[in-house]
Amino acid sequence: MNWNFRNNKWVRSFVTPGKLIFVGFLVWLTFFSDNSCKRKLEYKTQIQELKTEIKANKDTTALYEAKTRELDTDQETLEKIAREKYGMKRVDEEVYITDIP
Repeated sequence: MNWNFRNNKWVRSFVTPGKLIFVGFLVWLTFFSDNSCKRKLEYKTQIQELKTEIKANKDTTALYEAKTRELDTDQETLEKIAREKYGMKRVDEEVYITDIP
């Protein structure tokens, strides 16, 4: 079998320097550039993770906004939290703190 490609007519007509450069450029774009298939998949997964994180943050923000509205409108809740969490008391009141396990 003759493996001499220079004498083979179809190889000379099919494989040209322009075509080789074009194929090399396509290979480079597909596998090695910033727009490669691997990076596109990485970017898609990163986008999905960020969307999930945004949704969780929006839910948390809504929860805290509801609590803030409740504290702004309901004085009893505000007083309850001030007494329980921060140990505040009224002027004429005595508070006894017991540490019972």
